[in-house]
Amino acid sequence: MKLYYSPGACSIGIHVLLEEIGTPYEAEAVNLREGGQFQPAFTAINPKSKVPTLVRDDGSVLTEYPAIAVWLAGTFPEAKLLPQGADGLARALEFTDYAVATLHMQGFSRIFRPANFAPSEADHPAVKARGEEIFSKGLGVFDKALEGKDWLLGDFSFADSALFYLSFWWGDRLKKPLPANVAKHYERMKARPSVQRVLKAEGLA
Repeated sequence: MKLYYSPGACSIGIHVLLEEIGTPYEAEAVNLREGGQFQPAFTAINPKSKVPTLVRDDGSVLTEYPAIAVWLAGTFPEAKLLPQGADGLARALEFTDYAVATLHMQGFSRIFRPANFAPSEADHPAVKARGEEIFSKGLGVFDKALEGKDWLLGDFSFADSALFYLSFWWGDRLKKPLPANVAKHYERMKARPSVQRVLKAEGLA
């Protein structure tokens, strides 16, 4: 397998899952700031121009965070990343989709790319403020879900990798305080050997 990622991007969560699994894989960084995702060499692999992108051993390409996470968890059951039963899977997908589709795409995107939501620079502060509001509210949802638990579903699952990258963005990149339960979850994540290896590999340790 080969993972295309960008250091510190949402792909860091998939990178962690690959380390949790422990099977051999390659990892290649895509420089998003320099437009590497739009270069022909990458668009030939993923015309969506996005990371994470996973090239599987048969040469087929899988994109989108939730899809990659579910496929990895289901393909490597020995890693115990897939919750038991239909309800467990549904809950893990519920958390992961909320992380990606709402906090990431609706919240964080407004904070870092306000021009995508309002062409006038005069409106950008309001757009960013709305992004922070969405992100903060979402962290509160996760905080409540973690009450009395170490992990979102009790046992560690692929959903925890999505909350990890959100916590990294909010706490380490934006230097904002995390809610108490989310902060403890983030510390537990950073204590995992898989996360420590990924942070070092991506130059973020």
